[in-house]
Amino acid sequence: MSARIEPLMTVDDLEAMPEDGNRYEVIEGELFVSCAPGLTHQIVTSNIIHIFRNYLDEHPFGAIVPSPGLIFDRYSGVIPDLVFYTHQRGAEIIAKEKLNAAPELVIEILSPGRPNIERDRVAKFQLYGKYGVQEYWIVDIDQRAVEISRTQGSTLALDVVHTADDLVNSPLLPGFSCPATNFFKT
Repeated sequence: MSARIEPLMTVDDLEAMPEDGNRYEVIEGELFVSCAPGLTHQIVTSNIIHIFRNYLDEHPFGAIVPSPGLIFDRYSGVIPDLVFYTHQRGAEIIAKEKLNAAPELVIEILSPGRPNIERDRVAKFQLYGKYGVQEYWIVDIDQRAVEISRTQGSTLALDVVHTADDLVNSPLLPGFSCPATNFFKT
């Protein structure tokens, strides 16, 4: 008896997905589908954009972008909640209205549900590490925490977890400092 092997999904296959409000991503050839983010998720996203834009007004060396297409290879294309890239890196990785390699920083805001959490904590964590994202922030609304993983060697590793009035900062963002609690204002 032979096993049936499913063909791997490609980034090109994503173009055929319906416009139904779901998010379709392919990671290492596997299709992931998630619902549109909820209201709290969107409020936190808006907060982070506001925080970054205020910072970037004073330090105009990059951009924060919500939900961009991020293509790593033929079998891995995702839609992170937010990415930050420097203008220099942007010139290297932007083509056809998408990012085509790792930005410096990716931020995912956890959505409820085990499949969503596993996708961000495991599949995307490994993917971002594999392709050279320098920092990966997981924003956990339930725990009101900002978990920062940084590149160590050729992978990502959890470096610090910020809660309450802990100051979120990054060597990628000189002069950036913000209490973690500001991410979660409603």
